[in-house]
Amino acid sequence: MKDLDITKHDFVPKHIILSEKKREEVLKEYKIKLTQLPRISISDPVIKTLNAKIGDVIKIIRKSETAGESEYYRVVTRGEKI
Repeated sequence: MKDLDITKHDFVPKHIILSEKKREEVLKEYKIKLTQLPRISISDPVIKTLNAKIGDVIKIIRKSETAGESEYYRVVTRGEKI
């Protein structure tokens, strides 16, 4: 059986690891610290697929029939506070 790429599933929103520059721009735009972002676990299947590291900021793009496209940001953690 082939390995499934869960990022290709219709119900999995697009996840993008932000560059250092883009990460700083997002934090500045929202006037927040990295620790104030919602967390996403390093053990999340999509995060594993992306090979993200602790401290990476992930941009999640969700599509909705009613709301259109929405962007969310999460910081990768082990689950505890960073």
